[in-house]
Amino acid sequence: MERVLLVTRNLPPLRGGMERLNLHLVHELALGIPVDVVGPRGSDIVLSAASRVVTCTLKPLWRFFAESLVGSLRLARSVRPSHVLAGSGLCAPIVWLTSRMVGARAVVYVHGLDIVTESPIYRLLWLPFIRRCDVCIANSANTAGLAREAGVLADRIHIVHPGVMIPTAPPDTDAVEAFRASRGWTGRRVLLCVGRLTERKGLLDFVTDVLPRLLADDPSLLLAVVGNDAPDALKQGGRQGIRDAVNQHAVAMGFQGNIAMYGELPDEALSCAYAAADVAVFPVKATQGDVEGFGMVAIEAAAHGLPTVAYAVGGVPDAIADGISGFLVPAGDAEAFAGAVKNILASGRSAFTDGCKAFATRFAWARFGAGIRRAMELSDAD
Repeated sequence: MERVLLVTRNLPPLRGGMERLNLHLVHELALGIPVDVVGPRGSDIVLSAASRVVTCTLKPLWRFFAESLVGSLRLARSVRPSHVLAGSGLCAPIVWLTSRMVGARAVVYVHGLDIVTESPIYRLLWLPFIRRCDVCIANSANTAGLAREAGVLADRIHIVHPGVMIPTAPPDTDAVEAFRASRGWTGRRVLLCVGRLTERKGLLDFVTDVLPRLLADDPSLLLAVVGNDAPDALKQGGRQGIRDAVNQHAVAMGFQGNIAMYGELPDEALSCAYAAADVAVFPVKATQGDVEGFGMVAIEAAAHGLPTVAYAVGGVPDAIADGISGFLVPAGDAEAFAGAVKNILASGRSAFTDGCKAFATRFAWARFGAGIRRAMELSDAD
């Protein structure tokens, strides 16, 4: 009998792309077969689709590993899953050991960073288990390539892109206009940047190298930033985070009135931001020991009809149809980035809306679920 046991440290109430992906993973698989979960404390509240849930202490990390290993072994002995799935490479050792105990297939979904991290301990102890898994599902072509380079056999690797929620109706015009007015966007062209403020996301480089080129053409242009410094993004020794560095640079350059930092927004407000902006910017850069596995925000923007300009690094090229849902430019080419933004501003976002929405439908969560089932050789959902 087909049954999946998912082991992951990334689920709500934690927030982020991996957490959202794992939640949808449970819901999509549960449409056709029983799904059991070993996850962080509090996840049982949101996992109504799961058959059984075992929760574990999130921190410190060693305690999560200890509790999740014990919980996985006990649950697997009880429910006898046909597949044991790791929500990221971090849980691959637990999944491999558990699968071997009950004769199940071991599956791991890798996101990029869980392949390239430079931690010697991780590379010594975790990567061998990723290589041994029967199936390795990668979130992009770039991540699949990284997995091959790390020694995963090519015939075990399958690419299944993360999904996106496709709006079922156009945004309420009055709500969008009210959002625009409440934030001072009325009468201004707005660039929207969404995501955690880490060095890899490239926001500070964008403000330093690209934004001045755009303000030279339109001094009223506004860069709206949605997101906070990641919990581990603040450097040791009291060094500032990305948010403070951006604000200080803006003041020094005299364009603090052209940047608005909003922190995280509720889903409804974020949808209004996507609907009200003119261009999404995703200036991710190549960073040693780090990688942008996919580029989910570009798909979210496209689902709302908003084109994105991004550097072609990591897995981002999988998330943008160049010339259709936005533009990809060579890594680090600030002039080309500014030129692509100007192109969209001159044409208007409406010229890209239909192409954006059509492209985004390829990443609907239902398609994600179907791809996962194919990769794991599970029966189709009813």
